[in-house]
Amino acid sequence: MNKEYFERYLSLTLFVVILVFFILAMRIYQLQILKGSDYRDAANSNKIRVITLPAARGIIYDRNNVPLVRNQAYYYASLMPETKNIDTAGLAALLKVDERKLIAKLKKGVSHRFKAIVLKDGLTFKDVAVIEARRSDFPGLMVEPNLTRRYMFNSIGSHVIGYLGRMTAKQMQSPDYDNITPETFVGQWAAEEFYDKVLRGAAGEKIIEVDALGRQLKLIGQTKPQMGNDVTLSIDIGLQEAAEKAFNGKTGALVAVNVRNGEVLALVSLPTFDPNDFVMGIETDKWNAMNKDKRHPLLNRALQSSYPPGSVFKPVVAIAALEEGIIDEYSSTQCNGVLEYGKHSFGCWKSHGSVSFHRAIVESCDVFFYEIGRKLGIERIEKYARLFGLGKSTGIGLRRGVDEKDGVMPSTRRKRRPSKKQWFLGETLNAAIGQGFVSVTPAQVAQMTAMIANEGIIMPITLLKDGNIDNPRKKLDIRPETFDAVKSALHGVVNEAGGTGKEARSNIVQISGKTGTAQVIAGRLKSEEQKQRYRDHAWFIAYAPSAKPEIAVAVIVEHGGHGGSVAAPIAKEVIEAYLQGKAGN
Repeated sequence: MNKEYFERYLSLTLFVVILVFFILAMRIYQLQILKGSDYRDAANSNKIRVITLPAARGIIYDRNNVPLVRNQAYYYASLMPETKNIDTAGLAALLKVDERKLIAKLKKGVSHRFKAIVLKDGLTFKDVAVIEARRSDFPGLMVEPNLTRRYMFNSIGSHVIGYLGRMTAKQMQSPDYDNITPETFVGQWAAEEFYDKVLRGAAGEKIIEVDALGRQLKLIGQTKPQMGNDVTLSIDIGLQEAAEKAFNGKTGALVAVNVRNGEVLALVSLPTFDPNDFVMGIETDKWNAMNKDKRHPLLNRALQSSYPPGSVFKPVVAIAALEEGIIDEYSSTQCNGVLEYGKHSFGCWKSHGSVSFHRAIVESCDVFFYEIGRKLGIERIEKYARLFGLGKSTGIGLRRGVDEKDGVMPSTRRKRRPSKKQWFLGETLNAAIGQGFVSVTPAQVAQMTAMIANEGIIMPITLLKDGNIDNPRKKLDIRPETFDAVKSALHGVVNEAGGTGKEARSNIVQISGKTGTAQVIAGRLKSEEQKQRYRDHAWFIAYAPSAKPEIAVAVIVEHGGHGGSVAAPIAKEVIEAYLQGKAGN
């Protein structure tokens, strides 16, 4: 080898060595500098796992501190999103799920590097045992705990208590649900939803290092979950159960109120539903059946349905007439069973002859109230109805998930505004007996009844125990003599001969009340001769004890017929159950 050849060989070798070092340097620069953070994250994602620690939800109690719900543990299977080469067919068979749905979940879940993809929840203990036995076949597969609810009284009180469910798409976008994991159950109805922020607490986190099979190696850090706060409702679950049973399968609503503080003691809407059906996601068949049910079990009739009040509206009209000087307690009218007005006839359920103010309420004479309605006019009827909370929502506190209706309280202004039609006197006559355009919710009628019982104290009704403790007490500017006259007549409805509410008469307490039979459609056929859906609604309002009222009740039985025979016995049962429960405490 000559010198020239050796130098050329040495130069070439040196060039190759320098080139190799340059390439290595550039690769190191790329790995460490340009892609360093990506590779570090990828490395961490292969060993770091964030496990959500569910927060125990606050308990909902009734007014006597009886728990209405309890937290219930369940398990779900999850998989880390970066897990490779998954045997989806085998995993689907193990979890007993559809493989196509499983693949869709895996594709959707890869966007979050550290959070596990929930594959199936509501696992039984048998499911957990089977999965744990085969977990080594599926690296990254984990079984994790979570919490949901058990509703202790099943369907009793469900329209007040509500239920939990997965977050909806709308909730996921709402700031009210920030920092809540998709697998967390949240309130979806009634008190569970309305007080969700109070009840839900704050989830914790556990950060662990795992090996390739998903086995925990060490704990890196942990934040403990914070339990939610408890909520105490005003309802008495024993009274609630007695009230629901008193309907004996009939469709309708009932609201019972503590006269002294406005607290709702029972709120019934029938038919009802079992919130336990919703806790792990309701089955499709059950959901479809519930939505197709023509009786609408998810409708809260106490708040979301408005009805013509019929004769339970008459006490307010009577108060208006006495206060406006249209009549006094000694006034009387001749009732021949019908009032002729132009070409129209306005009937009464019977011919009462000469009927006094007192007997007009006791025997529910329509003609008497046609006459005072004519003298009052619709504007003054509306004024007093609104003073007693009719025609506007009570604001009871279930507005999310349960949109409370206002009902309708007619006036000449209201009619002219939408339709520009003339208001006729005949419409005022109908309104004076709670028919025509008048419509109210059972909750409004219960509030009205409580205000009559407590002689005009303005007391918003509430579903929270001590919910009105900070509300200042105000009173309507209505003379005591007016309340005395009306309350004397309401006592007579139940306790005097000829009273329409005799079925509410009790052997253990003096009850005052008023019957109402509200027409669904006008017609010549008697209600009992109509098809079921066209029959009259049966109303009854009551309070007791008559001398010192404690409880006020409003009952409606849809298409039940006569209030005195159908709704009055329900009110009686509820009042007696309240007093017996009070005696037992």
